[in-house]
Amino acid sequence: MTPVELSRTVLHAVRRAVDEGELRVTVPERVVVAPPRPGGCGDYATNVALRLARPAGEPARRVAEILRPHLLRDGRIAEVVVTGPGFLNISLRSAAPVALVQEILRCGPRYGHGDSLGGRLVRLRAPREVRAVVHADALGRVLRSQGAVVRTGHDRPPEEAWSTVLGVGIHLDGPGDDHPGATGATDATDVRVRPVPAPADPLPLGRDAARWALLHPAPHDRPRIGAEHLAQREDNPLFRVRYAHARTRALLRNAADLGFAPEPGPVTGADVQPLLQALADHPRVLAAAAAHRAPDRLARHLVAVADATPPLLPAVLPVGEEKPSAAHRARLALADAAGTVLAGGLSLLGIDAPDHL
Repeated sequence: MTPVELSRTVLHAVRRAVDEGELRVTVPERVVVAPPRPGGCGDYATNVALRLARPAGEPARRVAEILRPHLLRDGRIAEVVVTGPGFLNISLRSAAPVALVQEILRCGPRYGHGDSLGGRLVRLRAPREVRAVVHADALGRVLRSQGAVVRTGHDRPPEEAWSTVLGVGIHLDGPGDDHPGATGATDATDVRVRPVPAPADPLPLGRDAARWALLHPAPHDRPRIGAEHLAQREDNPLFRVRYAHARTRALLRNAADLGFAPEPGPVTGADVQPLLQALADHPRVLAAAAAHRAPDRLARHLVAVADATPPLLPAVLPVGEEKPSAAHRARLALADAAGTVLAGGLSLLGIDAPDHL
């Protein structure tokens, strides 16, 4: 896709948003796309959202988020990331896999963290019920990943075991050590956390399985509290997520024994496309989970990443007398990126991602 074609694509996205009633603006005659400036990413960037913000009566970042899904309808675009005050950073599909893996490995577990809620104070309050308390704890982690300052309070002090067994933390002020850049809040929101209560005591499941059982269902769904969350088999979503992560860590160890390391590069084949798409979608999912106060969105996304990982793995290591090649190093880097996203996502849910399972 040339810059001229991309410019037309951005204009089409604006026109679709106007036609569908999402924006009330006059479609501009032209849009400029250019290589991203420092702090940006991808192949091209455009400031169209900043230009449209005032006539639309919306913040520029909100305009950018409206345009993003319309841009992603074009199959030649692999990812669109909103940065700064509202710049749209566009990655084209031909160049996306290498840049995507490089970005994930550069950011590590913080890949997908952003500042869409920077400067906003969110006060969470939960009743003295175990699912509400765990939900508030995980929601606070997700909100902080997007730059929010979070304060968590409870109607009555939680049970001690909810802290010692389930790892619930009470953040009284500030963004916490995991996001030192989020300082003074300029906007405040009060959120009452009231998911459907747990039908049974989740403590016998232990920290990881209990938190998953309480967080994986949508807040309006009744959670199941049973031994199925401890089962080491494929019909257990938590097991699939942690097993996929553990397999990527095992590949890194095995590759080191063979004398080679991950190196981002072109990875071809239909088997890797679902994984690349799931990894590219991670920042959007995190931002949506924060915006909609829904950590379950992150949990379900981790299952999608885990389910897309296994087709890649058999071709990562050389077979027999085969020597490690650039293709092996590139596939190992992609596996490393998948494991990184899974570990980072589980951490935001307060769940461990063991290297051995």
